[in-house]
Amino acid sequence: MSALTLTGVGYRHASRSTDALSGVDLTAQEGEIVLLTGDSGSGKSTLLHAVAGVLGDEEDGHLTGEIAVDGPVGMVLQDPDSQVISARVGDDVAFGAENLRVPREEIWPRVERALAQVGLDLPFDHPTAQLSGGQKQRLALAGVLAMGARVILLDEPTANLDPAGRQAVVDAVGVLARDTGATVIIAEHRAHHWLALNPTLYRLSPGGIQRLERLPDPPEVPLAPGTTNAPVAWARDLLTQWGPPRAVSIPGAASTVITGANGTGKSTFAATLGGLIAPRSGELDYAESIRRGQKGPSHKWRSSALAARIGQVFQDPEHQFAFRSVREELAATGASATSVDTLLERLRLAHLAAANPFTLSGGEKRRLSVATALITEPALLICDEPTFGQDDAGFLEMIALFRELTEAGRTVVSVTHDELFRRALGDVEVELT
Repeated sequence: MSALTLTGVGYRHASRSTDALSGVDLTAQEGEIVLLTGDSGSGKSTLLHAVAGVLGDEEDGHLTGEIAVDGPVGMVLQDPDSQVISARVGDDVAFGAENLRVPREEIWPRVERALAQVGLDLPFDHPTAQLSGGQKQRLALAGVLAMGARVILLDEPTANLDPAGRQAVVDAVGVLARDTGATVIIAEHRAHHWLALNPTLYRLSPGGIQRLERLPDPPEVPLAPGTTNAPVAWARDLLTQWGPPRAVSIPGAASTVITGANGTGKSTFAATLGGLIAPRSGELDYAESIRRGQKGPSHKWRSSALAARIGQVFQDPEHQFAFRSVREELAATGASATSVDTLLERLRLAHLAAANPFTLSGGEKRRLSVATALITEPALLICDEPTFGQDDAGFLEMIALFRELTEAGRTVVSVTHDELFRRALGDVEVELT
């Protein structure tokens, strides 16, 4: 039986002059796994939101066509923070089942089973505030599993996961589809790890949706050349708010990647290195090429002085947006109109200059967040998962842009789980444990 049928589905955001979706026809059967690909901005997230019925009202945009769904729908969003509801892990996973009035005696066995399926080995009373981004993503998936949804929508569910966590989610989805007969729709850019589940392949484009026989090969990337450059930032016995004391050296005019399993404190370490969080103890210092006259610890520098020296790209790009349009986000720094236009063009955002940043696709938001950090021309750029949400073209452009920065004498540090990114930009790799 058909679990999901889309007929002529289209959608246009209220603030846009062009359609986000147009002419989408799709039928998915019970137990079928559908893998949905497409360029950044092609409408993958919008389509999943339409199926879930969470696109908003007429003031937000206009939906056309017909959507027929057989049974409850559960969704894991691109931003897992937006789905964390409760202060404790167990309560968060149980929330959806409780709202569906699942009998009390069934809820906690479901919660325990769902956490095991997604590889989140934590006690029920573990604080959700202490979870990493990847762990929150698995938490959201566990909540959907515990609900017993018949149609499950996953929006880039493995993008921020380490290899072990990514495989745990893939395995869990396979078991779920096999054992429950639920229909699963997965939107993903880097999608080859899903092929073991034998999904039906589709590609979304402005003209509609097309069935695929196979996925394109992953893009080829250059091998990072390595470096022996002197350090411009260093830490000795640095104790941050998460993890053990660490010693790290960041070479200048080079690209350093920070890797490690989810939950090891990579994002916290990056934010501390960037002067956004005060260290608990230990030494953190910079060369004069970074300090440029600033004295004392970086977390005490004025915000304007910090942004001009150390640029930061957060794991959640929306945390960097404060204005009503893409152009305003960059112009607010005082950069010239020429600099703003050049960066918008380079990062494929020029056609969205007047758009509200919060209406962009996940990949577009990521490129804008990178632009907001680059526009001040900092000597040190620190990025948390910079390739999240990027199609192949955006991924390759990001690699080329970062390499241009290092060749121009600037320093780049990136937190990443992306093996191809690490291969291309790992002049130095720092693995946190």
